[in-house]
Amino acid sequence: MAAAASTPEPSSGWDFKCNFEVDYGSEEQASIVYKTLAVDRELQPDKVKREVTVSGGKLFVHFEAVEARFLRASFSAFVDLMVLVTKLVEEYGVADS
Repeated sequence: MAAAASTPEPSSGWDFKCNFEVDYGSEEQASIVYKTLAVDRELQPDKVKREVTVSGGKLFVHFEAVEARFLRASFSAFVDLMVLVTKLVEEYGVADS
């Protein structure tokens, strides 16, 4: 698993943004992580927006927030959950259909 992140960039309205991607090397593993995390919505959608997509075995995540502290908290909580799900997928593997 490889991950990359970008720094916040100012804009209008939602002034703090962050993008990152995680390469799972497998569309199936990336999809499992995506589906597991998709049910967990942002607690303050008026302050933080999150968009998650999967393509080519990679998980792409985009955050926007009205303040840096909301971006940090949302990013940190999401990454903690993503790491947990990723460890479970790596530990138990993907079931053969």
